[in-house]
Amino acid sequence: MKSLLLFLFLLSNATCQETKENKESKVSATIYLCDSPNAKKYHLKADCRGLSNCSYRIIKTSLDQAKREKKKLCGWEK
Repeated sequence: MKSLLLFLFLLSNATCQETKENKESKVSATIYLCDSPNAKKYHLKADCRGLSNCSYRIIKTSLDQAKREKKKLCGWEK
């Protein structure tokens, strides 16, 4: 019984990790930024609620570029 529970725990943990990795790889393809000099966040979707206040243009970029610019994930998308 203990070995079955351990197996199920390890299986569910591996599935969660795989899902997280898949999500991160999709995210790194394209993200969205407000092109304002004061913008501090990046967004996973172009229609994110956090981009509604952008008075500059919204641009597409990569997650790597956003992290180099020290941007953080928008709080609406966490």
